[in-house]
Parts: sequence; C-alpha cells; structure tokens
Amino acid sequence: MKLLGRLWPRSLQGQLLLAIALALLVAQGISAALLYRTQAERREAALLHTAALRLFSAAREEGLTTLQPRRRGGRQDGERQLQVERSEARPDLITTRRIDRAEDDLREIMEGQGLVLGEVIVVARPLSDDPRLLQRLQRRAAILGRDPARPNHLLVASVELPQAKRWLTVRVPVPRGEPALLFTLIGQTLLLYGLMVGAIALIVGRITRPLAALTGRVEQFAAHRDTHGQLEPQGPDDMRRLILAHNAMEDRIAAMLDEKDVMLGAIGHDLKTPLAALRVRIESVEDEGERARMAATIEDITRSLDDILSLARVGRPSDPVEPTELNALVGEVAAEFEDLGEPVSFEPAGRIVLPLRATWLRRAVRNLTVNALRYGQQARITVERAGGEVLIRIEDDGPGIPEERMEAMFQPFARGEPSRNSATGGAGLGLTLARAIADQHGGRLDLTNRRDAAGAITGLTATIALPLG
Repeated sequence: MKLLGRLWPRSLQGQLLLAIALALLVAQGISAALLYRTQAERREAALLHTAALRLFSAAREEGLTTLQPRRRGGRQDGERQLQVERSEARPDLITTRRIDRAEDDLREIMEGQGLVLGEVIVVARPLSDDPRLLQRLQRRAAILGRDPARPNHLLVASVELPQAKRWLTVRVPVPRGEPALLFTLIGQTLLLYGLMVGAIALIVGRITRPLAALTGRVEQFAAHRDTHGQLEPQGPDDMRRLILAHNAMEDRIAAMLDEKDVMLGAIGHDLKTPLAALRVRIESVEDEGERARMAATIEDITRSLDDILSLARVGRPSDPVEPTELNALVGEVAAEFEDLGEPVSFEPAGRIVLPLRATWLRRAVRNLTVNALRYGQQARITVERAGGEVLIRIEDDGPGIPEERMEAMFQPFARGEPSRNSATGGAGLGLTLARAIADQHGGRLDLTNRRDAAGAITGLTATIALPLG
C-alpha cells in the first residue's frame, strides 16, 4: 500500500489520466477475453462441423442413410485429407482433456441428419500423442517436397453406430492460433488508448491549468496579501466563475485590511498623543511614589498598544525580505539581555543566511526570551540545522505549560500567569505575535515541556522552525 501511495500521482490531472488508463486496460482486457472466447468457440464449431461432415459421409457409405449432408459454407481445403477410421471396438483415446460440450454439439449435429448414435467421444490431444496422423503428415510432406506448418493439437471425434456395430473415428488438425488476431487486439488497444487518453488529457488540462493557476494565486495572496496580478478568467464557464468570485473576494479582503490599517493607525495616533500628554502632566505630581506608579501605568498601556498594532500589521509588513545571517541576528538579541545583566546564553551554529524580515524575527526571539526570563528565570538560546529547517530554540527552567493549555497560550491576551498584573505576566500578546511572525516567514512556532526521568516538568522549550532556502 505504501508503494502504491508513492506511485499514485498527486496532481488531479495525473490521477484522472491514470484512473482512465487503468479503466481502459480492464475494459480492453475483458473485451479481448470475450473476443478470444468467441473466436475459440467459432473455431471449435468449425472443427466439429468438419468432423461431422466426414463422419456423416462415412455413415452414408455404410448404407445407414441416403441423405446428403448439409454443408455449412464451401468445401474446406483439408477435407479430403480427413480419413475416417472404422473399427468394431471402442477406440482407446487416452487423454486428459475430454470435451463434454463438444460431444453434445456433435451428437446434436449428427442426429439432426437422421443418424442413430450410441456413445459419442470428442477429445483434444497433442499431435505427438497421435502417431498415425503424424506419419500421415510426414508422407504428405514427402509428396509435396516441403514441410508444411504442422498443428500442435488434434480434435479427435469418435461416434458409435449401433446399427452397423461400428465405431467411426476422424482426426481434425486444430490450426495454430492466428497472430493477426493478437496484433489486431494490440493495435486496437493502442488506438483506444491514444484517442481516449489524448482526449481526456485535453479536457482535464483545460480544467487543471486554470485550477493550478488559481491555486498559485491563492498561495501568493495568502503569503503577501497583494491584490496586484489577479487572474484573468479562463477555462470552462465553471472555472471562469470561480476565478471571478476569487478576484472579488481578494478585493473585498484587501479593502477590509486597508480599512483595518487605517483604523489602527488612527487609534494608535489618537491614543499615543494623550498618553504622551499624560506623561508630561504627571511630572507636576509632587508625590514621587505616586508619580512613578502613574508613569509605569502609562508605559504598560503604551507597550500593550504597540503589541496590538504590531500584531495587526504582521500580516502586511512594510519592510522587505533581505538575506540575513541568522546567528548574528539572534546573537544581537542575546547580547541585549546580557548587557542588562539577564541570565541569557547563546550557542550559535555554522553560518546560516536566510531571506528574512530581520526586524520582525528579532522581535519574535525577543518576546520568547522575555517569556523565558519571566517564567523560567533564565534563557538558553541555540541555533541549529535539522534536515531542511533551521531551529531557534529558547529553553527555560520554569514550570512549563499544562498540555491541555498549550494551544490556548497562542491566543491573544492568553497568559501563563492568571493575574492581570503586567509586572508578572505582560499583556499576553508575546506568543501570539511570535507565532504570527514565524508563520509570516513560512515557518512555525512549537512549545514543548521538558521532563526528567520521573516525568516531572523541568522547563519549557520554544522552537521557531524556519525553512532553508
């Protein structure tokens, strides 16, 4: 099954063509088998009528009937060569293949001519098992001066005539199979394959080409959300309607995103301006402790507002993708925390250059490092290659996250610390933003708990996986 899964094409066009080709193969095989069976039955019927003609002629010579045999078709070329053997004893026909159906047909033919028959025997035997006919063919070859094509098998028919107390036996050579029939079947199969598969390939291609183009366009829009380069309607009417509907959906989504950016920009401007004014006004507060608490509150609101705006804009970044040395980028983030005296370590890998949006990826690594320091007291950052990916791991020694809450932690405003105290838990947007940035780069963000030998959680590992190349 695994081998079949690997060989089975993944594309719609390939699957349709292969399915049709297999269906044609089965249908043609059944047709060839039926045709071969029909030809075999016709050949057997012709041999039986030839044997019946000679047996009836011999019975007429015995005076058992005065009727003339009714011929089917003209006189056959080998008819005069079919000598009828007469014997009083039942012929000894040792064979492994006695043809009951042919015996019934021969009896029906002979009795239809007015003969009374006893036992009827029809067998098929190789020519090598019949020395009498073999000698007869050799004498004929000597007379003709050449060795004609010999049959491989014989049809031996023997009938009992109770009135004459005799057995009549005739041997009919079975002609070799006709090669022309095989060539006809092969030619017919190739012609059907050529016509049917070719026609289906044209039809399927007319459907799958626009579908493939639409798939590429959807992938491009999902990655960049760019409405430029929309598809022109093509293909059958159904595909044209689908492309037109997709173009309309793209325009609507783009319009909604533009409205969102304008709204968020206005919100950011309208909120940051009064926050800045409040920051200036609290300087007039004489109580230094109260002033500090007010300033901290304003800073929390500003940071939360920045995170919300960043999360909203991560899907439509303005900075371009540029080749970036990953170890240097991650090392800069680690150095920032080390300069502040935070317990952060960094273990780089070999040189790795990737097309990145450096500002955004730097922010993702920073958010994960902040979480590690907040909940696990220290952060260990490593970069390594793994197959076709680059892994950025941030490990801590904190309490981890319950498995049932792991996916929920990626939701906006979800926090590992249940209180709403910004000093202990932040706004709950760090993981959400980091995951969105990883997705933006075609990668992913995974969270896994580390466990000791006893199964107890010893820390959490956050992994950003980015594709190579």
